[in-house]
Amino acid sequence: MRRNSKGFTLIELLIVVAIIGIIAAIAIPNLLNAIDRGKQKRSMADLRSIGTASEAYAVDNNFYPVGDLAAVEPVLEPIYIKAMPLADGWNNAVVYLGAANGIGYTVSSTGKNGAVDAWVGGMTNDFDCDIVFIEGQFVQWPEGMQQ
Repeated sequence: MRRNSKGFTLIELLIVVAIIGIIAAIAIPNLLNAIDRGKQKRSMADLRSIGTASEAYAVDNNFYPVGDLAAVEPVLEPIYIKAMPLADGWNNAVVYLGAANGIGYTVSSTGKNGAVDAWVGGMTNDFDCDIVFIEGQFVQWPEGMQQ
């Protein structure tokens, strides 16, 4: 008796499904990590943009904008920044604190967890760590492999 059927056997199909499952198990965590890294980079760019707008305002007025983000937004938009980013990459509110005397400002993102964490300063390696930009430079930023 000769079988002349064309197609895949059950064993061949199971092997293909197993291989696809193994590849997916390897690729999905890397993809999620890359998505979070992109959100970090977007947040850093937004914080830098707000800082640059604050610096430009200070050049014209001899002091930095005073207050929180809601108070500063109408002062900076649309002259110093086209559209003020109000949320970071994870859709958490950006925190802006302008000193009451106008001599400084702080712009920060709360990171993936959305909670204000203690600032450690320097490089961080956790998506939950805050990203902090003070008076023209990052004082806490993500670097290297993130957890």
